[in-house]
Amino acid sequence: MSVRLKLTLSYVGFLMLAGALLLAVVWVFLLRYVPADAAITAGPSFPGRYDLWRAFAPPAAWALIFLLAFGLLGGWILAGQMLAPLSRIAVATRRVANGSLSHRIELEGRNDEFRELADSFDAMLARLEAHDAEQQRFAANASHELRTPLAITQTLLDVARNDPDRDTGALLERLRVVNARAIDLTEALLLLSRADRRSFSREQVDLSLIAEEAIETLVPFAEQNGVTIEPSGEVASAVGSRALLRQMTTNLLHNAIVHNLPEHGVVRLSTVTGPDSVELIVENTGEQLSPHLVSTLTEPFQRGTQRVRSGHSGVGLGLAIVKSIVQAHDGTLTLLPLAGGGLRVTVQLPTAPSDTGMSRPNP
Repeated sequence: MSVRLKLTLSYVGFLMLAGALLLAVVWVFLLRYVPADAAITAGPSFPGRYDLWRAFAPPAAWALIFLLAFGLLGGWILAGQMLAPLSRIAVATRRVANGSLSHRIELEGRNDEFRELADSFDAMLARLEAHDAEQQRFAANASHELRTPLAITQTLLDVARNDPDRDTGALLERLRVVNARAIDLTEALLLLSRADRRSFSREQVDLSLIAEEAIETLVPFAEQNGVTIEPSGEVASAVGSRALLRQMTTNLLHNAIVHNLPEHGVVRLSTVTGPDSVELIVENTGEQLSPHLVSTLTEPFQRGTQRVRSGHSGVGLGLAIVKSIVQAHDGTLTLLPLAGGGLRVTVQLPTAPSDTGMSRPNP
């Protein structure tokens, strides 16, 4: 039985029950005016119970028959009107199953449960379409990025084969650099996939300690590039993967060092604790950035050549990995160009349920 038929029968059943109850109430009401000895005193001017029943039963039966027919017809029409939005949603679902993510229901009418369901379905389709387009761009860019070191390796090997007298030391060094880049790219892709799948265990983590670890790791690199790191902040307790949050912080700090002034650059790294969230803030000096350029920095492989120091361009996945890690931890990532040049990156994560047990160890 279809849902429409079930609804129709439900309407008919309810209507017949209500009609039968109404007729029963009328019959009981009529009996109040018929005395118990009506069978003896019944006459033309005062009918008995049997005569009353003979007069009442046929119209009551015809009334029930009318209610049955009216209920079937009216219930079928009403059920069809009620289920019409579901039919449109079913059509949209079949189109999505066939690969059409651009279709939208766009249900009009008043704001009821069906309208809310249709709007939620449209919003889901919009997210799926955007995600699918992003995945296609990512796959194309990843293929291009992986093909580049492989093509360079093939070229170097062809040159070495055609020129046996070529310096093998320089060739091996060049191959080592190209191979290291391919390895870095592959590891970045694996890390990005891990963050997207949220396949990690969660624990209570202090972002300020993770920031200190990242600073200790990158201080030599910062000094080599003439950049000063200025840490500050307080205990910032969050819940998540220590390894992924360390990678996120390291990527942000590395990015702030690389994309900085040619000399006397500054990176400010701080942690802030709020009532419901904790923040990791990384600011760096550098060139003036446009809002449009900033809005593209978290896209995979969008390096923004105007902001990259030569020799440290990376694989173009630093901020994309940061974005995925933040989303996997149910946080938000905000990029804001500074008026004097440079960038402020704010990572906001939900605070741990209770950080009373967390304390910073003595150095």
